[in-house]
Amino acid sequence: MQIVDAQIHIWGTGLPNNKAHIQQTSFTAEQAIFLMDEAGVDAAIIHPPSWDPGSHQLALAAVNDFPHRFAIMGTLPLEQAISERKIPHWKTNAVLGLRYTLLEEPHRSWVADGSLDWLWKKAEEEQVPISMLATDSLIILQRIAERYPELKLTIDHLGGRGGNTNLKDDAAMGHIPDLLKLAKFPNVAVKATGAPGYSGEPYPYPTMQNYLEQIYDAFGPHRTFWGTDITKMPCSWKKCITMFTEEARWLNTNDRKLVMGDAICRWWGWNRGDISKT
Repeated sequence: MQIVDAQIHIWGTGLPNNKAHIQQTSFTAEQAIFLMDEAGVDAAIIHPPSWDPGSHQLALAAVNDFPHRFAIMGTLPLEQAISERKIPHWKTNAVLGLRYTLLEEPHRSWVADGSLDWLWKKAEEEQVPISMLATDSLIILQRIAERYPELKLTIDHLGGRGGNTNLKDDAAMGHIPDLLKLAKFPNVAVKATGAPGYSGEPYPYPTMQNYLEQIYDAFGPHRTFWGTDITKMPCSWKKCITMFTEEARWLNTNDRKLVMGDAICRWWGWNRGDISKT
């Protein structure tokens, strides 16, 4: 079984502006590989963070230095018209798609008022998947998913705010009914990333297991992706794995392979080359 983390960050300079992340000026590909090997993580998909202006180039270097271990979900500026012209050339076997945080203004309003319709349209035309943190826009995303049925949309962090909230357990999951409504659209998937960070309970985080099961039941194993966002987790990478592989009684053996890595590679079109040990 290949284990592929759907989201990590690496950076080379600057402190994370999201205080939920470890407050250190770098977290390198080499550090990530060491921890991945220690925990048994085969590969991870890098999301270059905004606080390091060189993070995309750093991610490309990581892919070059560690073939088959890393891929990238990158970002093109939403404010720049030139971004639309770059989308046709964006996707490679190293850069799998686009990722955006759409929690704050003006980006949150742009989702609602149609200002980003050019993005959905062009990404659908060019078969470029989009992943997003968009808790306040889940209802609006129903319209977008229906209007652009060939556009693969992935909702980050169980649909919640990730490290952008201090709420825990039930209080952090108030959006779940709106998230589950998106399951009827076959072009929408969910990253089950960062679940331990939402918990105020000890491992194996029983309240979060309940919400993970709801998401899995709604979206199924082909559209539910394990991952960590490891630099803001309250536990080790290994425990992030075992909360799914050993503690998630709702996840059967066959579906476990999909959730833990196979499904995300298929969804975002990552041909790792060394896939996959059973």
